Formats: sequence, C-alpha cells, structure tokens
Amino acid sequence: MLRIHEIFYSLQGESSRVGLPTVFVRLTGCPMRCVYCDTEYAFKGGSNMTLDAILEQVASYGAHYVCVTGGEPLAQKKGCLELLKRLCDAGYEVSLETGGAIATDGVDERVAVILDIKTPDSGELAKNHWDNLSRLKPNDEIKIVLCSRADYEWAKQLLAEHALNEKCPVIFSPVYSQVKPAELADWVLADKLPVRMQVQLHKILWGETPGK
Repeated sequence: MLRIHEIFYSLQGESSRVGLPTVFVRLTGCPMRCVYCDTEYAFKGGSNMTLDAILEQVASYGAHYVCVTGGEPLAQKKGCLELLKRLCDAGYEVSLETGGAIATDGVDERVAVILDIKTPDSGELAKNHWDNLSRLKPNDEIKIVLCSRADYEWAKQLLAEHALNEKCPVIFSPVYSQVKPAELADWVLADKLPVRMQVQLHKILWGETPGK
C-alpha cells in the first residue's frame, strides 16, 4: 500500500523529458519544507492504494512515460521502491523526482533519478544527502533550483568542485517568480557553464494549477 495524493496525465514540465506526455504518480508526504515549494498540498491527504490499483490507473492513460513524484516519494521508501520496479517491469520509461534528503539506494537501475540538490536559500541545505551523488548513473539528472544570484554562485562552485556534469546532466532552474529566467540564462552564458538552463513548462502553460 502507498499513500497517493493524485495520479494524473499531463506534459512533463521539467528534466530532459520536458514536453513529453507523462503519467504522474504523486505520493503524499515530505520531510522538507523548501521556501519555494509548489506542492504543499501534497504534504497530507490522499488515499491508500495498492500497487495493483496504481498500475491499473497508470495503464488507463496509455502513456509510455511515468514520473513518480511527491511530496517526497522516498518518504514511503519500501513501497515506492517496489512501485518503481513494477512500473519498469511493465515496460514504462520511469523517472523518480526526489528532493535529495533520503538515500536513493535500492532504486531500480532502470529508473532515471532526477535528484534535486537544495541550495542555501531553499532553507533546506542541511538536509542534502550527499552520498546520493556517488549513486548517480549517466541516465540520471541533477536539478538545482535557484532562488537568487547567491544560490547561483553556490551552485556554480558545487558544479566545479564535484564535476557534477561528468556524472550526469545538470539542470539549473529559476524559482518561479523569484529569479527572472532571462537573468539566469545570461549568467549561464556568461560563465559558459556545462548545464541545461530550464524553466517549468507546466507553469508557463497552466500557472500553479494542481494536477497539471
């Protein structure tokens, strides 16, 4: 059983799969409280579902891509790991969006882990589980959400010190309504950083509407 907040069909708004029709399985609960969180509604609520029921609902959309997200999906780690395996076994291309505070050990190797690294201005820097960097695979991705120029400078230093782009693709994303996308684009270009600069497609299309 997993506590599921919602299962919905939309376009992927982030990562290298941006724009692809995707089924999202959003798990309830999160141990972090990032200042820019746009899914606070998933901290509680939802309903208990069996893995079979989840798989049945996912299949009803007829999509090839599935994204397991939250909240923080690994907060329900045992069930989440089994769900990820079941989805891969069913032939889906699966991604896991995790906030980075919980160890990613045990995640099926077929899953693309989208690992969020928390910056100082997120308010949750201390919760980064740094050992997750050692588990990254080439098909995984690192996402760093930036609240300010100070966050950008911090992320730039982290990128260099850990050679993050040699582990997997790295995404720099501006906090919606706090950092102007054009400013971040200019910073990345000026410093010639080996990262993907990305805005959230779903917010351009639908704003902050839940389930989109």
